[in-house]
Amino acid sequence: MSTPLITAQPLGIGTLLVPVQLGEGCQHTIHFAARLAKALSCRLIGLGADQIELPYYGDSAGMVDAVVVENGRTVLLEDLAKAEALFRGAADGVALEWRSAIEQSRQFLLTQSRAADLVVLARQGPGDPALGRMGIAPGDIVMELGRPILVVPPGIEALAARSVVVAWKDTRESRRALQDALPFLVRAEMVSVLSVGADPDDDAAQDVCSYLAQYGIAARPVLRPKGGGSIVGEITDLVRHQGADLIVAGAYGHSRLREWIFGGVTQELIQATPVCCLMSH
Repeated sequence: MSTPLITAQPLGIGTLLVPVQLGEGCQHTIHFAARLAKALSCRLIGLGADQIELPYYGDSAGMVDAVVVENGRTVLLEDLAKAEALFRGAADGVALEWRSAIEQSRQFLLTQSRAADLVVLARQGPGDPALGRMGIAPGDIVMELGRPILVVPPGIEALAARSVVVAWKDTRESRRALQDALPFLVRAEMVSVLSVGADPDDDAAQDVCSYLAQYGIAARPVLRPKGGGSIVGEITDLVRHQGADLIVAGAYGHSRLREWIFGGVTQELIQATPVCCLMSH
């Protein structure tokens, strides 16, 4: 008697997290996160945090006057209240939770991400709307977050993830991103596993497709030798050809004196991804 095929069951997404900032385009990101939370039937956490802004008196400054500190605190609390109002007003129809603190915004996100499966962030390319107070750019957080991020370009209203391009490189980061993307991949109608290089790895791409098949995901390998163009150019070309609305990719880089130096593909995707991009490190 043959052994029955065991189909693995991926976990879904239970909680999304979106940092709220007061710059241009903030409502767009919140609206997007709320639509995604509704589509996934999951909870949405809004996050707001910043430090008190104090005037700079130079090296000879003594203790900052208590009134100045209290004024700075009052302004910050007003800004946090504005951020909460934006979040609750733009994220209607889903289960919401608001978290805020007087703390460095990046550090607050690093700790609070423990409560979420996925963090939604606005793309920050050269021509994208600038972040305001409390804003966090994808490149400032992706390498240390320990959670996948979803980078959302301006103008993208929703994510159906019907067609997905997995940018595959046989590394830990790609394996992590593939695993994190399973809740989207199981819903997709088309998934392509793209391998680009001087000698694209057919065996690796086939193995990835076989791995996805155990979740009921029908993926196809796409092998492209690297020509004169960039790897991101090959990715975006396949995205256009396939009509994909999601890219899945590992985030690569190394730290130098607390500064993350990204690889070219990671940097370009963070700043110029044409569709939503799920990235993990």
